[in-house]
Amino acid sequence: MSTDSAEKSALIDIEMFQSLDPRTNDVIAEFPVLSPQDVEEAVANARSAATWWGSLTFSARARHLKHWRQLILERFDELAGLISHETGKPMADAMLEVVLGVDHLHWAGKNAKRVLGRRHVAPGMLMFNHTASVEYEALGVVGVIGPWNYPVFTPMGSIAYALSAGNAVVFKPSEFTTKVGQWLVDTFAEALGDQGRHRSPLQLITGDGRTGNALCQSDIDKLAFTGSSATGKRVMSACSDRLIPVLMECGGKDAFIVDSDANLKSASDAAVWGAMANAGQTCVGVERIYVVDSVADRFIDLVVDQVSKLTVGGEPDADIGPITMPAQLAIIERHVKDGMRSGGQAVVGSASSIRAPYVKPVVLVDVPEDASTVTEETFGPVIVINRVPSLRVAVERANASRYALGATVFSKRNGVRAAQDLTAGMVGINSILPYAAMPSLPFGGVGGSGFGRIHGAEGLREFARPKSVAHRRFPPLLNPTSFSKAQWTMHALKTLVRVLYRW
Repeated sequence: MSTDSAEKSALIDIEMFQSLDPRTNDVIAEFPVLSPQDVEEAVANARSAATWWGSLTFSARARHLKHWRQLILERFDELAGLISHETGKPMADAMLEVVLGVDHLHWAGKNAKRVLGRRHVAPGMLMFNHTASVEYEALGVVGVIGPWNYPVFTPMGSIAYALSAGNAVVFKPSEFTTKVGQWLVDTFAEALGDQGRHRSPLQLITGDGRTGNALCQSDIDKLAFTGSSATGKRVMSACSDRLIPVLMECGGKDAFIVDSDANLKSASDAAVWGAMANAGQTCVGVERIYVVDSVADRFIDLVVDQVSKLTVGGEPDADIGPITMPAQLAIIERHVKDGMRSGGQAVVGSASSIRAPYVKPVVLVDVPEDASTVTEETFGPVIVINRVPSLRVAVERANASRYALGATVFSKRNGVRAAQDLTAGMVGINSILPYAAMPSLPFGGVGGSGFGRIHGAEGLREFARPKSVAHRRFPPLLNPTSFSKAQWTMHALKTLVRVLYRW
């Protein structure tokens, strides 16, 4: 067989997949399902690039990231349009996502030196003859598995912070939004200029779960994953073979609490947007609402009025777009039916609201707490509103979930106290999802919602390892760490400790 024939045969054997517009099923692009060998090659390329990238100063890396940010801003409409095209989300949602992604990219590059640069710490009284410092070293190569619901904002919370810390990144976008992922990788290489063409520290791998599994078992130093809790468990299992540390940002069943003294107009507006934006396909989206009895009827009326005005469709200016992942439609339908079958009342919509690929808003009231509608992540434009006798009971029910990602409290007097009592990684008081738009705040959950943090100083430190350095300046008066120490040394040391730390 000739060389040309062999190459053509090899190309035929490559498995391909298509990225589709969920509104029309039009093909946007085709990509190969990369093999484990392809993934290893991408990791090796990233490892080579990490040597150069990690040797740069924080300021030099920040300049490169600034060029990338400027390029994204120059092509803002192009990226927003691609997000809308590949996810189906309205242009307003896509534009907001780009805005947030750029904001986090800016914060990570600007603050990496302050957070990760060498700093002196107090050596303590017993070691006063030393200086002590902590510095942070890049891990090396970080794998990032991104989601389809926010294909720019969410992975940027790992990519920008990992790059700012001095790591190279191997990025596997969701198979539903691979074109957006490719756009990010290509523009970063373009922003680097000649260096980006030869050894970009941001590498792309494409494929499905098999490709993600290969990344988990490759020669990476850490993996950052965003997705469902079920998939997260499989990712952790795959990474455990090589003891690869993981950062898990998993699902949520976020609670929204309305106290008796809340501004009901503001609360209802926030609740509807938090539940319906991006067609409810948001890990920190509002799925459970607990409202105190005395204001429940008025609050429900306001929610129904606002939800009834929302438009659903594939038009760029629609309020709610399609469900991006077709398999999610069955889950949404099951939850709506289970909520109604178990005794919940549908005040807006019903199971008939689900007409692929769209789901019109559904609002269910007084659904039993053991229904799947309340206990499982729906990931669609469905709201459950349950009445409670008090704020205390609302907090208890919010905390009863195995998920603990985000939460919201609307209350004029008791918001701070309720936030302290809530089991959640993040809480917004009288505001919807404010923490997502604040790059300085860490983002992540506990329990079934995962562990580790992206964003903020904690997010930068997730992608670096601390190194402690202690430097002796002059000999000690007492030296207990020597076999030639005087016999009275330990007695003197005991007396010193009693004097220093008794009170």
